[in-house]
Amino acid sequence: MVLYLSLICFNLFVHGRRIALLSFGECSYKSVMNMHQMADLAKNTRELKSILYGNSESEPVPEACAQLTQEFFRENTLRLLIICLPKLNLETRKDATQVVANLQRQQVNSRLIASDYLEKNTDLLDILIAGYENTDMALHYGVMLKECIRHQSVARYVLESPHVKKFFDYIQLPNFDISADAAATFKELLTRHKSTVAEFLSKNYDWFFAEFNSKLLESTNYITRRQSIKVGETFDIFLDQSMKLSSRHLNLGKGLH
Repeated sequence: MVLYLSLICFNLFVHGRRIALLSFGECSYKSVMNMHQMADLAKNTRELKSILYGNSESEPVPEACAQLTQEFFRENTLRLLIICLPKLNLETRKDATQVVANLQRQQVNSRLIASDYLEKNTDLLDILIAGYENTDMALHYGVMLKECIRHQSVARYVLESPHVKKFFDYIQLPNFDISADAAATFKELLTRHKSTVAEFLSKNYDWFFAEFNSKLLESTNYITRRQSIKVGETFDIFLDQSMKLSSRHLNLGKGLH
């Protein structure tokens, strides 16, 4: 028996505008996510995007963005968008991707509450990473993941989880756009939070660079080797920043060119 999540609708008044958001309600054994609700979700996602990015007639209002951000995470709407994304049409997927990306940067009372939310809901990160295995969803989830990695707690979770090893395979995927996006995400993961990455590399040098060399640098596929060099340039950044890495990293960094 498949367990589905039922959905409830709540009204959000943002800067005088009524937005009907869908959020997760209690679990049940039947799905109440019908076509009408999907249409509402598409419409409301466009409204969210308009508030966060503004439109041809008005700029985003900081107070409205802060209120929307607070309600969005309070009502678990991020989970809704990520899980339901494969069921949405292409335009709504694009809107949802932009909304999720923008919300990673929105502050409420000087706090990035997206970081706090993701730290408590790491299963959503598992979904985003696994998205590279779905041709239709890879680029959408990839954009979301790169923005989530802006949060140090998220980057640390990915680096310390078994997921980090999957990137060695994702960068070798035959679809160029997806493999390139995976390489860009991997590079972001290895550059955004330098102290976290330096700690990770100091503890995981042997297996990490064994995988990096055997699967990427020594690949028979030219594109994969080029992608690996772009990722490998990451280690030069550590050298430029005088990070305290071992001489083994230093030698590898020089050997990438």
